[in-house]
This record gives sequence, structure tokens and C-alpha cells, in this order.
Amino acid sequence: MKFLVTQLLYFTRHKTTRRNFLTLWKFFAFLLLIICLYSVLFHVLMMYENRYYSWVTGFYWTMTVMSTLGFGDITFHTDLGLLFTMLVLISGVLFLLIILPFTFIQFFYAPWLEAQEKARTPRRLPDSTQGHVIITSIDPISTRLIEYLTRQGIPYYVVTGDPQEASSLLDKGYHVVVGEPDRPETYRHIQADKAALVVVTNDDLKSTNISFTIRQVSEDVPIVTNANHEHSIDILEFSGNVSVYEFMKMLGESLSRRAYGVDQSANIIGRFDDLLISELPVRYTELEGKTLADAGIRQSTGVTVIGMMESGRFSAPSPRTVITPSTILMLAGSASQLSRFVDTFPLTYTQDPDKPQVLILGGGRVGQVAARTLETYGISYRIVEKRAIKASGRAGEYTTIGDAADINTLKDAGIDHAKSVIVTTHSDDMNIYLSFYCRQLRPDIQIISRSILERNVSKLHMAGADQVMSYSSLGAGTIFQLLRPNEVSLFTEGLIVMNRRAGSDLSGKTIMQSGIREQTGFSIIAIRRHGRLAISPEPGTVIGEDDELIVIGTAENEKLFASL
Repeated sequence: MKFLVTQLLYFTRHKTTRRNFLTLWKFFAFLLLIICLYSVLFHVLMMYENRYYSWVTGFYWTMTVMSTLGFGDITFHTDLGLLFTMLVLISGVLFLLIILPFTFIQFFYAPWLEAQEKARTPRRLPDSTQGHVIITSIDPISTRLIEYLTRQGIPYYVVTGDPQEASSLLDKGYHVVVGEPDRPETYRHIQADKAALVVVTNDDLKSTNISFTIRQVSEDVPIVTNANHEHSIDILEFSGNVSVYEFMKMLGESLSRRAYGVDQSANIIGRFDDLLISELPVRYTELEGKTLADAGIRQSTGVTVIGMMESGRFSAPSPRTVITPSTILMLAGSASQLSRFVDTFPLTYTQDPDKPQVLILGGGRVGQVAARTLETYGISYRIVEKRAIKASGRAGEYTTIGDAADINTLKDAGIDHAKSVIVTTHSDDMNIYLSFYCRQLRPDIQIISRSILERNVSKLHMAGADQVMSYSSLGAGTIFQLLRPNEVSLFTEGLIVMNRRAGSDLSGKTIMQSGIREQTGFSIIAIRRHGRLAISPEPGTVIGEDDELIVIGTAENEKLFASL
């Protein structure tokens, strides 16, 4: 009932709709006049034939003939009456079967549908709304961010100026507000000055316009945006953005830092005060084939192995767990401990300086950034790019022009001797194909792949990729850190680090007795007590009610840990 009232109010208040209604009523009045005229002429002609009928019968005959039903129970006997019948029939086809449907659709049904769409998509938020996140564009980053916000119970609203897009997003379960993103009134209506964050991930031109628009409404609300081009950073910062990121550049750097030979202390993927978390591929180190107990990592370096990643799956290790060549160790420790680990377990292979150590498949922006990062660490590389126009800059001389899906091109680039392959094309389909192709050519090579959409991460692991970086998760995780910097750390695909107060339920229990790992899949990697951080506490450590537990696990099990 409330929904119907909203639509009726729209009809009565909207000028265009009132004008449409007036036109529609004029047509109906004209049609009624025609029917009355034909009914009068019906009686005149029937009296001419010395036949008499009631006025109801006249209207009945007119309606049956005009609608082409023609029951035939009442007919004229003279030629003049038959000619009149044909006139009524032709005009009925014209007015009732052609003009009426189109008039009704254009001036009533279409506006009614528009009213339904506008009634179900709000154009303003209650004045009490606060602490929400405003999103101005739907793309892979914002879509992934919405998943994080929903999981944490943080309200959000997507702003769009297209009612049809708003309706489509509403059908998908998004919270939508209709309003032009470049109009100050839009942000006044959605309480932008009370928002926790505004996320602007449009192209650089629109982002600049939107940022200036928001600053007309509020000078204090935090705005975060993505710069597609490096030269846009200064402009976006000047227009009022608190945080401007180059997610493409960050992705290229993250991909390259995971290659063999790059200083592992540089690949820090999580941080809690002095606690650093890093990833280490163990291939080409003396750790291959050993159990954790035999490796003695903690005893010799002070670093704790807090988990293992293999084919994209995270598992909590035990002393008897065997470290395979494809294992990626998740390490926790201080900066000095991680540095000691790198010195204790160095890479054992020797690299031929005349042959590339890393192949980069795709010479776009991500590939170019990856190449520059490898160059910084002194790692030799070769870019494989199909189009020569992208083989420019300092990386141009280290580029092989050709199709990365062609075996001859890959061999010319040096896949037979390379230790790592970084797949950076802008198509997930191509990345999956190339990951599988390279795995068939070189079962022992390290494959690091880019993923546009998070849903394709598991497919890339199935295709043979050792490590996958999702563009959407990288961007969404970085933005989410601004909202919850000390509560949830999203630092690698599908894996999270959280900190929670222990509470009375876990107070007095040891870590082993708490059952956290068994019931939720999370592992305690540190405990903060009285301002001091204890890294990798022993299983017999007693948990205090006010202790802050820092745990690691998968995003799928986050709800289990929260309920515990």
C-alpha cells in the first residue's frame, strides 16, 4: 500500500506526468465523443429503416462494431446503413486497435513503470544517516569492497544518475541512491558530510569532477580514489582526495616482488606494530623436502611459520608437515628476524647473467611496472608482448615481440632457462590459458599471475599458477584498511589477519584449550598484553580476558571466528 501511495504521489507531483495525463484524458474524451456520435447516428439510421432500439442497444452496437467483434445480432438492411457500419468499423480499428494502445503505453504505462523504478530507488537518505561509505562507481574494486563492507556490517550506498542502472543494481542486492554524481545536491541528500569515507573509482576526469563536487558539500569527509595515470595524481590530490592510489602500479610491484631472487624481506604483506608477515616460496632453498621440525626455522632465526600456502590453499602447519617445492611459507617475526631468515636460508641456484631470470607475459602498464621493479632488485627479465607499441621505455630493449601463446615465442624469450613467469595480461581468460600453457612447458617453473576478478583466482591456481594477485582484492583491501586500520588486515588473496579482544569466554584457557584452530581454522600468531606484543605464543599460554588476540585464517571462516 505504501509503495502504491508513493507512485501516486509521483504522478500527481511530476509536471511531465501531469501533462501526459492531460493528453491521455483528452484522447479518451474524444473517443467517448465519437462513440456517442455513432450511437446517435445508429438510432437515426434505424428509424430511417423503421426500426427502433434503446439507447443502451445503440452503445452496444457501436462498441461491438468498433472493436471488430461483430456479433451480427443487429445489422442494417439498407446500403446507407451498411456504409455507416463500414465507417464505424474502420474508425474502430484506427482508434481502438492502433491509436489507443500506443497512447496508453506512451502516456500512462511507460510513466507508471518509471514511477515504479523511481519509487523503489531512493534519492535521499534520512538525516540521521552517518558513518556510511559512499561509492560512486561499480567496478571490480568497488564490488569487492562492498563484500568486505557487508561482511563487517558497515553501511554503504552506491550513487548513480541512471535510474535503470539503479534498478539493476537494486535487483542484485546493492544499496543504491539515485542522483547525478557531479551535482552537489546529490551529496547533500545522502549526508556526505557525515560519511565515513567516499570511494571514487571512476576514470581520472570524472574522479576529479566528483571530488571537487563533494568538496562543495564537505571539506572534511575522507575521499579515496584510484589514479589510472601517474600524471593525474597531483590533480586528484589537489581536488580534495585524502588518499590517491595507483592500484595498477601496486599490482605490478606486488607481482614482481614474489619472483625468485627478489629480497624476501621486501615482500612484507602484513604488519601489526613490530610484527611483520612475509611470504617465502621455498623452491631453490635448502628447506625443500624437510619437515618443519627438521628445518629448525624458529630455533635458528626466531621467525615463526604461521601457515602454508599451496595451490592457493592456506593450512596451519604442524612440526611433521613436509615442506614441498611448491610450498609458500607464511612467516611472522620482526624486521631483524626476517633479515636473519634470508641470510640463513638463501637461494641455492646460480643465474646465468646472459639469460633472463623472469619472463613477463604482457607488456601493458602492469607488466612495465613489474619490469621496473625487477630492475630495481637487479633481476634480469624479458617481456613478451604481442604489440610493439607497448614495448617502450627502458624495458623496450628487453622485449620479445610475439604471441605469448606461441611456443616458439616463449622459447625465444628464454622460458627454458627462466625461474619465474609473471602473467600480466588484462584478460583473465588469457591469464588462465597462459598459466596452464607455461605449466605444461615447465612443470618446475614459478608462475605468478594477475587476476582481474576475484572469482577467477581459484581457476588460475587450478591452471597451475603458484601465486595469484587479484586486482579487485588488492584495491578493495587497501581501501578497507582506511576504515579499519587496526582491526582487520587484508593482505593477500583469500587470507586475512584480525585482532580481537579475548573476552570472558576464552579467559583462563590455554591456546590449546580454546579450540580456536579446531573450530574456526584460525591460528593465534601473537598476543598483545599490557601493550607488549608476544609473537607466536606457545600452545600452553594462558589467555587473559583483556588480551588482544591476533589471528590468521581464511576469509571464509571469518564468521566462525566472530561467533566463537
